[in-house]
Amino acid sequence: MFLTRFRVNTARPGARRLLSSPQVMHAAVMSSFPTLLPSTPQTGGPRVLWRLDHTQHAEVMLYLVSPHRPDLTHLVEQAGWPAAAEPAAPGWESRPYTPFLDRLTVGGQWAFRLTANPVHHIRRKDDEPTKRTAHLTPVHQMGWLLKRQEPCGFSILQKPDDRRLLSHGTTHTQQPHHGDRYELTVHDKRNLAFDKTRTAAPTGRKASVSLVTVTFDGRLEVTDPDLLRRTLTQGLGKAKAYGCGLLTLAPLPRQATP
Repeated sequence: MFLTRFRVNTARPGARRLLSSPQVMHAAVMSSFPTLLPSTPQTGGPRVLWRLDHTQHAEVMLYLVSPHRPDLTHLVEQAGWPAAAEPAAPGWESRPYTPFLDRLTVGGQWAFRLTANPVHHIRRKDDEPTKRTAHLTPVHQMGWLLKRQEPCGFSILQKPDDRRLLSHGTTHTQQPHHGDRYELTVHDKRNLAFDKTRTAAPTGRKASVSLVTVTFDGRLEVTDPDLLRRTLTQGLGKAKAYGCGLLTLAPLPRQATP
């Protein structure tokens, strides 16, 4: 497994085209692997995951987790700094991921980031099939992630009582206010709509896709290293082909000693 980081040069026309469509970005990511095609189905086992991070300094970073080392030469040419590339610094960083995964242990605490497509299934009438629908509020989006912590091998840390703004972390006795109870924030909500490159039979029209994505930042504790490794390499939730599902970990910042 490999973890790769690529800084997008947003001034390039090719970069703007990639950033405007998750479908186009997905095809570019999959083209980084000679043995895979953009349309290759990924089922079971480690897969190619990717995520775009928009930083506070107006930078855009592309992160990849993949079972093979990628070749991002085409991305450097389209959306990087090709004139600055050289053998020792080709325009992206790629490091083995397995040693880090092997070091995960029960009780380890980490900062995390996840861009996801929080959805649920609803039925408006008893006689109609269920329909996949996006969660739209931060409380419900956080609840979506909290329901998945145990089967994914982690537990999101709770805030100390003296850091909670509301008594017992709730708005009232029935509705939990997850954002005040847990070390968890949700931000960067995006409503995405784009056409697939393939046409939808039998009409011949392009198939359209619409997604609501959000980014979660928080702190977690490892409860089951094997389940967490599976989550880190297979992704979490739906729309993985469109930049969702990649969970990454980082060391917690050290607290200053008095």
